Amino acid sequence: MGRLTPTAVVATVADARSFRSGREFAAFLGLVPRQSGTGGRVKLLGISKRGDPYLRTLLIHGARSVMLTQSRADRVMDPWLKAVLTRRPKNVAIVALANKMARTIWALLAHDRSFDPNWGRTAIAVATEL
Repeated sequence: MGRLTPTAVVATVADARSFRSGREFAAFLGLVPRQSGTGGRVKLLGISKRGDPYLRTLLIHGARSVMLTQSRADRVMDPWLKAVLTRRPKNVAIVALANKMARTIWALLAHDRSFDPNWGRTAIAVATEL
């Protein structure tokens, strides 16, 4: 993502704790599907495009770059991304990755943490050792 996206997020979002969840933050950016339905049956539509277009564009371009580097022959693709690509078209997977990146950004800012790419694997390893 470089330095442009994080500085734009920090400049736009003064306090990440003003959002209740990562999904609410992603909705603020316009990266979650619109919903339509009645009677408890909800139909998911395309992304809303109602949020911040600049940040959404930065995150989608960053996700497109990650997709390009992950799809090279000499790389092992992330299992989550591989699973999404088997179920959905490429552009839908890119928006899903941008949504995941937005939720990660919210979690880091709201809980005042720094990024650790092995965080989930480390937590699982510690839990299995106990």
